[in-house]
Amino acid sequence: MTDNKNLNLPRPLGAWAMLVAAAVLAGCSMMPVYERPAAPLPADWPGAADGAAPASPLAWADFVADVRLRELVALALQNNRDLRVATLNIEQVRAQYQIRQADQLPNLNLAASGNRQPASGGGINSSYQVGLAMSSWEIDFFGRIASLKEAALAQYLASEAARDAAQTSLVAAVASTWLSLQANDELLGLTQRTLATRRDSLRLTRLRFDNGAASALDLRQAESLTAAAEAALAQQTRQRALDLNALTLLAGQALPVALVAAAAGDVTTQPLFRSVPAGLPSDLLTRRADIRQAEQQLVAANASIGAARAAFFPRIALTASVGTVSGDLSGLFKDGSWGFTLSPQALLPIFDAGRNQAGLEGAQAARAVAVAQYEKAIQSAFREVADALAGRATLGEQLRAQQAQAHAEAERFRLAELRYRNGVSSFLDVLDAQRSLFATQQGLTQTRLAQQQNQVALYKALGGGWSD
Repeated sequence: MTDNKNLNLPRPLGAWAMLVAAAVLAGCSMMPVYERPAAPLPADWPGAADGAAPASPLAWADFVADVRLRELVALALQNNRDLRVATLNIEQVRAQYQIRQADQLPNLNLAASGNRQPASGGGINSSYQVGLAMSSWEIDFFGRIASLKEAALAQYLASEAARDAAQTSLVAAVASTWLSLQANDELLGLTQRTLATRRDSLRLTRLRFDNGAASALDLRQAESLTAAAEAALAQQTRQRALDLNALTLLAGQALPVALVAAAAGDVTTQPLFRSVPAGLPSDLLTRRADIRQAEQQLVAANASIGAARAAFFPRIALTASVGTVSGDLSGLFKDGSWGFTLSPQALLPIFDAGRNQAGLEGAQAARAVAVAQYEKAIQSAFREVADALAGRATLGEQLRAQQAQAHAEAERFRLAELRYRNGVSSFLDVLDAQRSLFATQQGLTQTRLAQQQNQVALYKALGGGWSD
């Protein structure tokens, strides 16, 4: 700290006027003007009727109609660890943005120091100072700090969109796993009933074989079908356990018993989801959280170019302090002990071995990558919606056809068994009809599962699930 009696500097009012003038002059930005790239999207969905209207986002609670599934989704949203990490990432990126925002303002510190050293004529010279000090504050003439702040803001908004995308994926994963669990419940019940029927057939066939009324081929066929049903039962039991484990992980805690009770009948009698309007392809730009995330990452890359450009220009910093200085501790804060210092500094890059140019080229390349990732996100989203719409258009017809096939196979099995008991046909006809009926019933359940999971896939693809 220097006594202002020995300084040939402007008065404090003039010094603060200089600071204000510097702050006003600051703000020249080297950041390119952001323009959203043209979306590589057609005007309409494949096979869609003309004149589709924009569709508003649908909250997950409005989409899920089943009460138990809604309760399970709410449980997952509260306890799922992946979603919790995504939420905490927002707080972390928000703190980085606040740091960049604070860089635009000077830091004021309370400074106190003392110095004692031998004097040239003997004795000890003492110096004590107390006051406010402003460390090197960069005056952002060329927008370097502002560009970094804009990049941090875009990263913060991208983290919020990433959290929304994680919630959408979580809702879809819970619903799909729940559907798989219900389908496995139905398949498990079907396999148990089939196994009981085949064991009865095996018992009767063995009895007929022992009495010479059936051939060894009939017995071996009955044994083979029974073993196949036992293997299918073990497989379905294992798959149901895996679905429960996946659902427990998604929910983030042990599942309530009432939510995991066998409910195969609900698959065919109760609607689980409400219909979702597809709207226009351009709706994806605002409805899909992952597209919004990719765009904000593109905005951040665009802002980073401004910071890289500003590195070619002078960096102006200001150090200042105001306070009291005295040779004795008792002399502090007395009249005549007050003073201030003001030290501006400008650094202009002259030779940096190409560092700044490489930084600019790297920032421009990063923006090109971000553009490609943004366009890829849009194209992937369009493909997911188109696939789901194709499934919605065909799975209903497939399900109806398989229902008719299952009805025909059940009637075929009844007639084959009746003909065999009356001695009109062989036991092989009965076994073949039984095998076909079981396979058709399994296929019917799996197609119903595919249709319901396609509803979930369409909802996710259209950007639903993240609305509170």
